[in-house]
Amino acid sequence: MEKRMFSPKESYDALVSAGIGKAAMPLGRMLVSAMLAGAFIALAGVGSTWASMLVENLSLKRFLAGCVFPAGLALVVFTGTELFTGNSLMIMARLEKKISTAAMLRNWTVVWLGNFIGAAAVAFAVVYGGVFAGQEKILASAAAGKLMSVSHGICKGILCNVLVSLGVYMAAAGRDAAGKVTALFFPVAIFVMAGYEHCVANMYYLTAGFLAQSAGAGDYGLTLGAFFTDNLIAVTIGNVLGGALCLGAALWYMYGKEQK
Repeated sequence: MEKRMFSPKESYDALVSAGIGKAAMPLGRMLVSAMLAGAFIALAGVGSTWASMLVENLSLKRFLAGCVFPAGLALVVFTGTELFTGNSLMIMARLEKKISTAAMLRNWTVVWLGNFIGAAAVAFAVVYGGVFAGQEKILASAAAGKLMSVSHGICKGILCNVLVSLGVYMAAAGRDAAGKVTALFFPVAIFVMAGYEHCVANMYYLTAGFLAQSAGAGDYGLTLGAFFTDNLIAVTIGNVLGGALCLGAALWYMYGKEQK
């Protein structure tokens, strides 16, 4: 009988090879690919908000949001675009000594910036395109709710990217489209339902909230400085720790050392 999925070791090897390709990608292609991935995550955020924003029961609200948001990672996986959080698993290729630290950090930096550009572009189109006409206060309020302490941002970022990176790893185990989507759905849905923090998603949510506030939704205390000091910096650190250290390094210890 044909295997329906790759083994954990085969998935590990596939992601190490992918990390080598990511490190060697030309700068322009890397940036455009990252912009697309940021836009895909933002588009999933738009759908997720609409699915849940008028629901008062918090558990149901998060459940509905969690059921829609995994579409963003599915778009990234099937287009092969560059997502900062998923690329934290490049640490496995680095620990295998297949890529340099400089190449890995180059990818992370360019992809983070590209993701921000793509996510912010969707936020601009959504706010000024009237996608949330009459509901702009919801965007601003949601963004304000994401301003938090550094410790909360780091911890929620770690928890988030353990799950998102697991989604990437599990998708690599799928042999067909249905298997990949099913595999990535549950880890991503869990992170949304639990309220963890994803830096790329927040690039959209915070930008959309700031633009909505600027467009007259009311004063929610959203500033560009607060984006970074009260969310993005801490969440990005947490995402890297969760994906690279907590998951990527652990997988290397389990499956990479086995090769030696």
